[in-house]
Amino acid sequence: MKKFLWLPLLLIVLAACSSKVPHEKTAAEYFQEGEQYFDDGQYNDAIKSWEKVREIFYSPELNMLAELKIAEAHFLNKDYVEAAVSYEDFLKQHPTYPQTDTVLFQLGKSYFQQILSLDRDQTATRNALATFNTLLKSYPDFPQKAKVEQYRQSCLDELVAHEIYVGNFYMRTEHYEAAIKRLEGVYVLYPGHYYEKDRDLYLLGQAYKEAGQREKAVDSLNALLTQFPTSEYAPKAQKLLKKLGQ
Repeated sequence: MKKFLWLPLLLIVLAACSSKVPHEKTAAEYFQEGEQYFDDGQYNDAIKSWEKVREIFYSPELNMLAELKIAEAHFLNKDYVEAAVSYEDFLKQHPTYPQTDTVLFQLGKSYFQQILSLDRDQTATRNALATFNTLLKSYPDFPQKAKVEQYRQSCLDELVAHEIYVGNFYMRTEHYEAAIKRLEGVYVLYPGHYYEKDRDLYLLGQAYKEAGQREKAVDSLNALLTQFPTSEYAPKAQKLLKKLGQ
């Protein structure tokens, strides 16, 4: 019977030898897996697969493509903060990438989607504007230039409206010097941009009047009537001028 004592051990060894070693996915397989998740709209799972590609680091080219796909997945998943960070990192890591213009466009849109209401911080608006300005300056023949210009104008509108909103707030709280600083700043910060400039001139005329700066008030109100004669603020400006003896 002793000769059979080794049988259990032999069976264990044979079982171990015959069991299949779990297959480790290659970078290419993880990439394809990410593509499938992406096509199915499962963006978080796609990102996880592409992160595996980066960890394996099979090749710089495949890693670069995975990084771009991760950024795109964040954007489509409406994770705009993460998308912006991913696009920023990509531009830092690959400054000579041949399609940098497209990456800048995506970065700008990622910032644009983070824009808050007029009464809140406008850092995202400024970041979006700066990115679109860089894109237009560096790539004047960008195929979607018209769309970039639209985004850029929207950013400028938001920033001008924000300054006027703050200026009006100071007006309502009777902080006239602070109101003047903000309302004057519109012309310094955004020269040549006329969004709501008629309203700005009217509020500025009011602020000058309340601050005892009569001549500046008259100049501001007359500028409104000259530049925007059909503005809804024109009749109000005329009434205020009469109060000022004009």
